[in-house]
Amino acid sequence: MRVLVTGGAGFIGSHVVEALTARGHEPVVFDVRADPGADVRDPDAVTRALAGADAVCHQAARVGLGNGVADAAEYVSRNDLGTAVLLAAMADAGVPRLVLAGSMVVYGEGRYACPRHGVVRPGPRAAADLDAGRFEPRCPDCGAELAPGLVGEDAPVDPRNVYAATKLAQEHLAAAWARASGGTAVSLRYHNVYGPRMPRDTPYAGVASFFRSALARGEAPRVFEDGRQRRDFVHVRDVAEANVVALEADAEPGALRAYNTGSGTPHTVGEMAAALAAAYGGPEPVVTGEYRLGDVRHITADSARLRAELGWKPEVQFDDGVREFAHAAMER
Repeated sequence: MRVLVTGGAGFIGSHVVEALTARGHEPVVFDVRADPGADVRDPDAVTRALAGADAVCHQAARVGLGNGVADAAEYVSRNDLGTAVLLAAMADAGVPRLVLAGSMVVYGEGRYACPRHGVVRPGPRAAADLDAGRFEPRCPDCGAELAPGLVGEDAPVDPRNVYAATKLAQEHLAAAWARASGGTAVSLRYHNVYGPRMPRDTPYAGVASFFRSALARGEAPRVFEDGRQRRDFVHVRDVAEANVVALEADAEPGALRAYNTGSGTPHTVGEMAAALAAAYGGPEPVVTGEYRLGDVRHITADSARLRAELGWKPEVQFDDGVREFAHAAMER
């Protein structure tokens, strides 16, 4: 297949390009980092790039938590307007296959169980609780401590910041395109992706990048809250393989299918910081008690659907991936 990869010069996109090439496909990179004229919001540029394409792997996006609502317009422009322009051009060109870089942020908090009330959905954490060091969500019915679990794709969506809202809107736009065009659409809801070529210390990088960047400066990684936040850290090469598998799959036409894309093995943020520091050679992490309002406490993936339906499974184990990442090159 000839596959247009938007964001193909970026962290995940560049690995997708390599994985496509290794499987005998022809990736075409569309990325402002490689070509300033390759803006996914430019209909003419997108139309030219789609010439001869059999599929699109849409990785281009502005990522990260953002700055409250101050940069909402920029997020909506890059993520949602850009996706709308791309989909309209795909419909005009008759390109029938789309794989979208989705995100676990669409869920808000993960899955929780109360010993008395079963599965519950706690609301956003209050600043007063976070200021007091009360980081764990409580049962909204009785206030009891909750047990976190793995979130499945059928969980209700609850985006809690601007970035999350734009990622959910991308899925809705892709679903509308699939229904209107008869195309196939897959959203891979990435969990915490890490690995070589990750962007270094920027406001829009993942927590693993902040830790690795601090170590490179000779500083201790700063771990927010109490470090016990649970995440699913998945290696970028496994994510790239998931994209290729999704592009090659016989997806249902006229609909969007979402898949959690994670390792399936939760680790705490503190564990990631400690493992990176040990692999790098120190200094040891510092737990600060700071927080970012809008962050969720626990979000870990049940990736069983992706394994069962598409035959994908992660190959890079956490310890091996962290050791590699501790000394891997990073991007500015």
